[in-house]
Amino acid sequence: MRFRSTRLFVGAAAAAAVCVLSTAALLGQAAPAQAPLTSDTAFKNVTMLKGLPVDTFFEAMGMFANAMGNDCTFCHDKQAYFDKSLFATQTPRMMRARQMMVMMNTINKTYFNGETRVTCFTCHQGNEQPKRVPNLALQYGEPIDDPNSMDLIPNDTFTAEETFTKYLNAIGGADRIAKVTSFVGKGSYSGFDTALSDIPVEIYSKAPEQMTLIVKTFAGDSIRVFDGQNGWMAGPDTPVPLVTLSGGNLERAKLEAMLWYPTPIRTAFPEWKVGLAILGDIDAHVVQGLIKGVPQANFYFDNAGVLVRVVTWTRTPVGIIPTQIDLEDYRDVGGVKVPFFRTVSQTYMQMKVHFKEIQANVPIPASRFAQPAPGTGAIRRTAQQ
Repeated sequence: MRFRSTRLFVGAAAAAAVCVLSTAALLGQAAPAQAPLTSDTAFKNVTMLKGLPVDTFFEAMGMFANAMGNDCTFCHDKQAYFDKSLFATQTPRMMRARQMMVMMNTINKTYFNGETRVTCFTCHQGNEQPKRVPNLALQYGEPIDDPNSMDLIPNDTFTAEETFTKYLNAIGGADRIAKVTSFVGKGSYSGFDTALSDIPVEIYSKAPEQMTLIVKTFAGDSIRVFDGQNGWMAGPDTPVPLVTLSGGNLERAKLEAMLWYPTPIRTAFPEWKVGLAILGDIDAHVVQGLIKGVPQANFYFDNAGVLVRVVTWTRTPVGIIPTQIDLEDYRDVGGVKVPFFRTVSQTYMQMKVHFKEIQANVPIPASRFAQPAPGTGAIRRTAQQ
């Protein structure tokens, strides 16, 4: 696929979502301290996706990019990459996309009781035009399984509790994990928003679930904060000066903060399912967290019991959208093994964080986890679908 436009969007460790079944109450999250800015308030020429929090709105934009296998300027004015005000320019493809959303909504309302079962990806699957002719290679070739599937086939050879116990033991044991109260690290960040160039990044993490990521962009600091209940993004690369995290985005921020002190993850969801998946050359054990039978997150463990991937899903008006977090290069820090290399992949961006150094039990002032000041050079995306 050709995700050239992802340079236009912020590279962030967490991304936006509004979940139909929210884990917020389960995970102890309060409502955001500040009501999120909505799509039609922040941007011009929004007709189909009014009232969405800005973070959720960009997840929906990512769905369109992923489904079409192209970048944002496939539908928008080609010059919008250089002049963001041109996103407001109405184009024939923007009009067509709106028609397609009407068609999609009609199908789902008529045949699926309003549930978003048919999406842009259902027909396009990374192609500019929906396929109409059967592909015999798909019928007679080797099947291609999606390891990130929500439809996990149950396996009865292991349990979620056994898997989490093995994981905690593999990274140092619950007793050692409990003795670590903070992590501070420095390294490099790269993504489409940096044209894949490495720039400095800092991480501040405090038990049980506070985390701040600071990306040192050429235009100023890009800051991502989760204070234990609320979350924000601010900087020169955010779509508005201050993005208040909402719904699934807020939930995912909490989950990412928990990964530094993972003992509570085993109780993060009321229901668990286990299965198997192939990740490259890894035969992974998968533990899926559910709420009322609805999948919320997949956790993937290698043969040694180490967590190597987490997948969460965002439920938006245009469909369910995944976020994939890959964890690599585990090293000992304060008696606990932590991943020094993290890749976050979403439909509208991919970012890589490679830590060069991480220290444990370093005092961190509470101000590190305060709401960041609004960015002064924020990119204005003045139109979308």
